[in-house]
Amino acid sequence: MVFRIDLKIFAFLILFYFTRQIEIYWVIMVFAIIHECSHLLAGLILKMKVKNVTLMPVGLSIEFALTEKDYNKKVFKSNMIEVKRIIVAIAGPIANLIVIVIMNFINLNNNITNTIIYSNFLILIFNLLPIYPLDGGRILKSALSLLVNKRNATIYINRISNVVLFLITFLFSILIYYLKNIALLFILVYLWYIVLKENKIYRMKIRLYDMLKYF
Repeated sequence: MVFRIDLKIFAFLILFYFTRQIEIYWVIMVFAIIHECSHLLAGLILKMKVKNVTLMPVGLSIEFALTEKDYNKKVFKSNMIEVKRIIVAIAGPIANLIVIVIMNFINLNNNITNTIIYSNFLILIFNLLPIYPLDGGRILKSALSLLVNKRNATIYINRISNVVLFLITFLFSILIYYLKNIALLFILVYLWYIVLKENKIYRMKIRLYDMLKYF
């Protein structure tokens, strides 16, 4: 297992420090890590091996190694690995939902309770966006892979990710204008970064799929 640190986390720290939102950022990071640990736990229960763990600006990123056994077991039009990916991806948002429910039954300072609920709600909504490689995008892509084939699922999720990104850009532009919150702008830039990065990977994958069909 390899552990890495994404240097963009320091840019996030600087941004939230100067916008006086460093406290909420630390709370979000703590529960984002809990979110990712839920992915990890689900993967380990499913007997998946951890390949990489990366500390990201919005928590941890965990990559599991693929096994030949999961690829050889067919489920509809894909492999067993897609079922496991859905379970692992949905485990994170479920953890945040559980925290929100628990906090509604614990008698703490209202500010602390509201901050924890607000942080977990943000993490839940952000990760369930149907943008790959966020959890929502991963769940949708794996579900599509079970219904269609791998190539078509890759095409569909790429198109969905780009459409959703443009809609979010429109919405965030309005919110940034009225709320004057630069943190929203930074989140939007981060979303554009991951989608543009995936677009490059997508083009390579499609070329690979097209090459393989001739063999």
